[in-house]
Amino acid sequence: MTTALRNARVAVIGAGMSGICAAAKLQAAGVEDVVVYEKAERIGGTWRENTYPGLACDVASRYYCYSFAPNPNWTRVYPPGEEVQAYLESIVDELGLRAKIRFGCEVEEAVWSDAGAWHVRTKGGEQAEYDFIISAAGVLHHPRTPEIPGLASFAGDAFHSARWDHSVALDGRRVAVIGNGSTGVQITKALAPRCARYELFQRTPQWIFPLGNPAYRPSTRRMLRSVPALNRVWGRVAYRFWQRLFEQFFCTAVIRPGWQRSLISALCRLHLRRVRDARLRERMRPSDLPMCKRMIIASGFYEVFERDSVELIDQPIDHIEPGGIVTADGRLHELDVIVLATGFHAHRYLQPVELVGAGGLRLAEVWREEPRGYRTVALPGFPNFFLLLGPHSPIGNQSLFMITETQVDYALQWIERWRAGEFTSATPRQDAAEAFNVEMRAAYPNTIWTSGCESWYIGKDGLPALWPWSPQAHRDMLATPQTHEWQLQRVPSAAP
Repeated sequence: MTTALRNARVAVIGAGMSGICAAAKLQAAGVEDVVVYEKAERIGGTWRENTYPGLACDVASRYYCYSFAPNPNWTRVYPPGEEVQAYLESIVDELGLRAKIRFGCEVEEAVWSDAGAWHVRTKGGEQAEYDFIISAAGVLHHPRTPEIPGLASFAGDAFHSARWDHSVALDGRRVAVIGNGSTGVQITKALAPRCARYELFQRTPQWIFPLGNPAYRPSTRRMLRSVPALNRVWGRVAYRFWQRLFEQFFCTAVIRPGWQRSLISALCRLHLRRVRDARLRERMRPSDLPMCKRMIIASGFYEVFERDSVELIDQPIDHIEPGGIVTADGRLHELDVIVLATGFHAHRYLQPVELVGAGGLRLAEVWREEPRGYRTVALPGFPNFFLLLGPHSPIGNQSLFMITETQVDYALQWIERWRAGEFTSATPRQDAAEAFNVEMRAAYPNTIWTSGCESWYIGKDGLPALWPWSPQAHRDMLATPQTHEWQLQRVPSAAP
């Protein structure tokens, strides 16, 4: 006689790429009592919030998608941002997930009760009880605004790149972009030719890896749309190809010395020679090693500075006044628009949600020094709780879709065991989490991230908040739960 599975009530926080993945896989596993809380009015996460000119993904499109849903509509190898957003929207509609999402509903607090359930409360006052919580709040969604004296006094338009104001006219105007990371580079390529005067404010130079972005033929897209079976087969083949390329080339280069690291370094240095002006080239030459910061993948950026209307500013910003930016040399840069391409608070994860675990343990207190967890997916003291893209996940120049699927599949194994009645609550042991973090710290000296540069990868403790091994090692680690590393509250046995 088959024992009926218990009904699992699951709350998912966030309807971005990882939240949609969780909802889709839960639905496929027969877990129907799922609610996805989304603070905004649309799905998409970072692809919803970032709409700046030139926005594109720097991971190959055939790899930057769910393995179970290849997209026949990609127009380029590296897709523009609106195509990624459209892909996510299509998945939500095709799988019927929209009914599970509560839009404009931001989770304010989640508290674990002695009765063995999570009590979730939203900012709007709604309350509900769940057996599991999956945090899919993402990584890059809290914009970082620099504390520049006088910024509020600027008489023109000023906004963060993740809060792009499309009502502001840009053509033929004087525009400054502060920040020369991936976002600053993409904006510069797209926007600089349109402006009467364009200034890119650089604090530290960045290495750029040259890579073209060929288009897919319209006939190929039509054929893949017309023959779903072909799309599935071709999608799997292309996914594996790009996965191996990114993992065996870029990922191997950052985690250990070898020919991959040497080749990428040589290509970046050779690419810098595209800057014809020798003095400008030296101003753009980083003092650190390629890849110790997140690799910028782009072509055509250096050529923009051959325009008389485009200038690189590497003097420190002293302050901002109504007319523009004043640099340390006393020069006033008269401007109409200032764009802050200054990144995100990457280590906040699901904060500011007030998460209260067993015995009143608060996440804010646990993460007071630095966010850490268990094997990138869970937290000691917080039962039946799973993180997607949590601390030390193998992000960087990798497909977040692949990482998320691995983590969701791991969480699903625990949820299925709960449904089968094996336990009522599960939480990783503190000593197991500490052992995992000690092992990671021992592996960091082999990585490029500790070679001596500052980046958003580095935490308060001076160490990277990243995965120091291969993506395959991450998949192997999460293939099967290590039950002995968890504390399980068992289902009481029936009386004889």
